Amino acid sequence: MWRWRGLWTLLGAACLALPAAAVTPLIMVVDTSAVMPEARITGSRVIEGLHADLGAALASRLGRPVDVRALPRKRIAQALQAGEADLVCDYQRAWLPGPFGWSRAFIPDQTVLVTAASTPAPERLAAVAGQTIGTVLGYAYPEVAQALREDFVRDDTPDAVANLRKLELGRVPHILTGRRLLEYHQRTGDFRLALRPLLVVAEVLGQCALSPRSDLSLAALNTAINGLVASGELTRILGKYR
Repeated sequence: MWRWRGLWTLLGAACLALPAAAVTPLIMVVDTSAVMPEARITGSRVIEGLHADLGAALASRLGRPVDVRALPRKRIAQALQAGEADLVCDYQRAWLPGPFGWSRAFIPDQTVLVTAASTPAPERLAAVAGQTIGTVLGYAYPEVAQALREDFVRDDTPDAVANLRKLELGRVPHILTGRRLLEYHQRTGDFRLALRPLLVVAEVLGQCALSPRSDLSLAALNTAINGLVASGELTRILGKYR
């Protein structure tokens, strides 16, 4: 009997000495054209911003470490489909076709038409038909495209900050951007141009697209999101960038 007890004791000690299985990081991807307040990117790493905070908050609720990586917009769908990343957030289905699971909508923003004070204020979207509008390369503006059709005249820039600069320099009379981004750059003093009242083009509720090859279930992701919303943590995160 004592011999067997000794054997089980040795086996138990050996099991305790084995290293614990590594927890798989939650890999979130962000478009390389993202700028603050969405993300500050160094190389391929996202070191600050809404996406970094959101990724950390979701991963904490899921009990996993997080790795937030920057990828070119055209590579994001491929990375998700191949299982090289788990998710991308603050997206909508129309922006990312593919076999992805979509979380509940939970990240609020507005798409706004921004007009310099030196330009007559448009009272409605139809008033800018045929006029050049500053846009971001690769971004879809479905509401504007549907309303203006062939009279939607885009002038693309690499990112949203370059779009703001173009308006400041008088190269376009209007731009399309997110209200959160615009107000962040106004608050930090990076954008000081006098403007006409903003024209709200669309109310946006961003979602997360989940890789079909991720080991994270859509139910678990939505549970984590529900926790962020119910606890007020999401409001606190968004509040940092207003």
